[in-house]
Amino acid sequence: MRNIKYLIAGAFFGIVLVKSEVISWFRIQEMFRLQAFHMYGIIGSAIAVGMISVFIIKKINIKTTEGEKIIIPTKPFTKGNIYGGLIFGIGWAITGACPGPLYAQIGSGFLVTIVTLLSAVAGTWVYGLLRERLPE
Repeated sequence: MRNIKYLIAGAFFGIVLVKSEVISWFRIQEMFRLQAFHMYGIIGSAIAVGMISVFIIKKINIKTTEGEKIIIPTKPFTKGNIYGGLIFGIGWAITGACPGPLYAQIGSGFLVTIVTLLSAVAGTWVYGLLRERLPE
């Protein structure tokens, strides 16, 4: 019962994804074909909100709901970021879904997206197995 706030936040986020058409396969294809600004505007807005949020968290020293300090570690850029980004982008373009909207798509009745979800889980599992042998 104490996690009800996360359920409510997740449901609200799902509604926002549906209403903003982020879960639309058509909108995603428009983006990858450079035919519309819709998705770029949403992604750009999310980046701006994220940057401002991180700035405020660091500036004011906001704490978690349990009172712990929020630590945002720095991560070095590696070749793996490029490979991973390419694989992610290709998967996104082919399936018309990225991890966030997957659940909203399933919740909206696009049950074929379950295949994409299972594929994402399988890909994560395979990455976990091969992680030590992959280039950085």
